[in-house]
Formats: sequence, structure tokens, C-alpha cells
Amino acid sequence: MSAEKRPQAIELSHHLSDLAKARQVSPLKGLQKFMLNKDTIVLAGGLPHPDYFPFADVSANVLVHDAYSLEPSEERSSSLSWVWKLFGAGSSKEKTTGITIPKYVSDANKEVNLATALQYGTAQGIVPLQKFIKEFSAKVYQPAYENWTILLHGGNTDAWTRAILTLCNSGDYFIVEEWTYPSALASAAPYNIRPIPVAMDSEGLRPDHLRKTLAEWDQEARGARRPHVIYTVPVGQNPSGATMGAERKKAIYDICVEFDVIIVEDDPYYFLQQGVYRPKSERSVNTLKHETDKFVSSLAPSYLKFDYQGRVIRLDTFSKASMINLQSYIAPGSRLGWFTCAPLLAERLERQGETTTQAPCGFGQSLISQLFKTWQYDGYVRWLHGLATEYRSRRDYLIDTLNEEFQVSRTVGTKGVWEGSDIFEFSFKATEMSEKLRQRKLFSLVPPTSGMFLWFALHFENVPGFRQGDEETLEEKLWETLAKKGLLVAPGWFFASTDDVADAGEGHFRISFSNAEYSDMKKAIGIFAAVLREFFKEH
Repeated sequence: MSAEKRPQAIELSHHLSDLAKARQVSPLKGLQKFMLNKDTIVLAGGLPHPDYFPFADVSANVLVHDAYSLEPSEERSSSLSWVWKLFGAGSSKEKTTGITIPKYVSDANKEVNLATALQYGTAQGIVPLQKFIKEFSAKVYQPAYENWTILLHGGNTDAWTRAILTLCNSGDYFIVEEWTYPSALASAAPYNIRPIPVAMDSEGLRPDHLRKTLAEWDQEARGARRPHVIYTVPVGQNPSGATMGAERKKAIYDICVEFDVIIVEDDPYYFLQQGVYRPKSERSVNTLKHETDKFVSSLAPSYLKFDYQGRVIRLDTFSKASMINLQSYIAPGSRLGWFTCAPLLAERLERQGETTTQAPCGFGQSLISQLFKTWQYDGYVRWLHGLATEYRSRRDYLIDTLNEEFQVSRTVGTKGVWEGSDIFEFSFKATEMSEKLRQRKLFSLVPPTSGMFLWFALHFENVPGFRQGDEETLEEKLWETLAKKGLLVAPGWFFASTDDVADAGEGHFRISFSNAEYSDMKKAIGIFAAVLREFFKEH
């Protein structure tokens, strides 16, 4: 949709919570607009003089934008192996570049500087970073309406808390996937804002069940108005790993227009889209050439691309994609991300930020801004492309290791979260167990196409002596046994939106491939296999 044909965001103020409507401009922050005039003598605020900041400048050596190969990597003995690739024998040492942020510059609106970044500032963040993010979002997400805007925040957990308090009152319900990110539930619970789960399939949220939930809502029976907010993780869905395609997003967006629903799109794994898993025997190594536009267009689009009314609040973060021991797209500790949304919603979110987190940390803002000034748009997209390749290798390695440790069969899902998916089912190898034990299906998974996790369905119905109702006890016992043996995974109950989402006879684990050494992943699967052998024999 061309710029001249894009509509303006529609009026959505009726979605604001009572708390959001009551927020006023912070008195001190309201002075900021007058401070922008360089000729104004400011004696109103309590701003310390920048001369007294102890940092004359801040410098860092950063990796070059193409530090990570686009060729899928083999097993590494150490997470530091990329260092040897970059700096080892025969390679040039010009693989990092230095960046420096001075205290003072001639134009603080164009150049990153510590006098501004380390000072009290607006909740919008420093101007150079705002400009880069606005340009980046326009090129990558392509919102379908004209007057969208961005606003910095302190990471997606902070952003979701702001969003839910801006949109919902105590007693309201909001819609979630049946399995979801637990902190999203925990953030809302103390305010008596409650989740309503919607069924999932291989692409995540199901539109048919969403429509049914909204159309059949009984306000009198529920004691609350129909939900008007959806919280969704559409790419690398946490925990299932599902990726929602364009047609599914269009269908859900149309339902949200029909029923007047706001979509909060929490998308920390957007650039970790890895494609379909292929077993070792089916894989070929191809050296790819990076093309910025081609890579961006290969990604499943954001809801923003279909949002012609301004009813999507997109949450982006620099905190995800932990890259071995070099964390993130950039760094989780930076606690930095941004909203993309309509001006009305951004203004209310900003009001909340003024009296809570205020602006994200100035050190993080300044370093990341200077990094982007160095890398530029094409360089940052190339960095993201390299990370996606690295995560694909990590995912493939962990699943390959499972394939080596267990007997594997494949089937197509016919119901539930994995309906329509290619399911890998794991059992004991024929050479190591009795015929009776070899026939027991132990666990299943669908290789994720995005994100950082494998989502296991544990088949407790095949545990000797199993009785319906034992699932929760068995999941907790198996999880505790693994922890005592030195393997910590995330138990399924963390991610359940309600107590009854699991199928009868099943338990769940979420296992990450994002951070451990390759050798530790192999060791972990060995522990997992040994514990399962005893668990399925003894119970």
C-alpha cells in the first residue's frame, strides 16, 4: 500500500482503561518541551550538570555486522569458537570496529552524546535512536496506516505491563494462546486481569476458535465485558515454536476489526525464523549470499502490515536472540525495546512511562545508537540474518542429538496444538530395551520453525500403572528427577493459560537450544535419556 493511499489510525480511545484515562502529563516531564529551545535558561528542574558526570566518553569494540556466517555451522566444542573463526590463524584481525560516544557534541539531536543520554530525559528516548528505529520499522514491518509512531520501552516485559494496564480494568479478561509466555500471565494477575485461552494449531492462535470465543461471550455469566485485547506471540510462539503466516494473521486481524479487539503483538523472536527442520540425511550445506531486501521479504510479516486501523501494539526488543555467550540481537541487559502503534496509544503508554521506568538506561541507548550509526540499516539486517543461521544450526544439532539417542518415527498431527504438523515421536532404541518397552512412545515434538525452544509432549499414558489424573504429579516428579541429575528444563505448567489445557495422558517440557555449549547439549540429552529409561521402567 503506497504512502499516499494509507489511511490514518481510527479513533480507539474507548479501549483505554480507567487508569490510562486518569494519567496526566508528569509535571516535571511537561517542562521538557520548553527545554528544547537552546536559548532558554533552565532553572526549573533538578537536572545535574553534565560536567559532573564522571564519564568523559564511553568506548567499545563491536563485532562487524557480518561476523556470523550464513553457512550453517557444524558442532562446536565451545561457544567461543566464533572467536577462533574471527581471530584465528590466517584470518584478518579487522573483525571488530571501535565506537566511541563523547560527552558533548555540536548537535545533540543528530549525534549520540553522554550529556544527553545520561541526563534525565523524556520517556521517548534519545532522538538518534528514535530515528533509526522509525526508519527500520518502516522498511521491515511496513505498517498499513499513515500516522503510526514508535516509543522506546525497557524491554518487552515492561512493555506488556504498560500495555495491559493501559487497556484493561480490574475484572477484565484478555485473550491468549492456550499455551503462553508465563510472565504475561503473571504481569496481569495482581490487577485481577484474567486470561481466556484460545485453541492453537500448527500456526498458533486459531481464528475459528477466536471467533467462537468472541461471538458467544456471555457477559452476565462471566461477570465481565467481552475481551477487547489479545496477547499473542506469533513467531516462535513461546513455548510451542509455531510461526504464524500471512493468511492466518489477515484472518485474525479481520476478526479483531469485526469485534473491535486490540492486538498486542509480542514478537521477540521475529528475526529467528529458521525454516523447516531437515534431518541430517536430508540436509545440504549451501553458502548463502546476503541480500537485505530478500532476507526481510522472506520473513513472515508482522500484524502491522495488515493493520489499516491502528489497532496493533507491536512489542520489539533488543533483548532476545541470545547468541551463545554473546547475548541477544544486541543485549538483554540493555533492557531496551520499542512499541510501534497508533499515536493515541503511544501517548498514553508514554504517560505511564513518565512515572515508572521513565526512559530506558542512557548507557544502553547511547551504545546501541552508536552501533547502529556504524552498522547502518543494511549492516543490522545482515547481523540478524547471521543470527538466524546460527540458531538454525543450534536447533538442528539438538534435534539431531535426540534422533541419535532414541528411535524416531514421524506422523502428521490431527488435533490440538500440532494439528497439521509433522510430528517426531521418540521411543527406546530396539537394541537396548525389551520388546514391551520398545513399543512405548516416550515423548513427541514438532521441530520449531522459529525461536529458541523445543516443546516436548511427554506420553505419561505409557508409564506403567498410569491412571488419568496422574499427569501433573508425573510431570513434576520427572522434572525434579532431571534437576537432581543436573539437567534443568522448564516444566509445562509454567506455560498453561488455565489448569485444563493439557490433553489427557500428557505432560510437557520446554527445552532451550539458545545458550548451552554444543557439548553440554549432547550431555543434556544423555541425562534426559537415562532418566527416561528408569522413569518409564519403574512407574
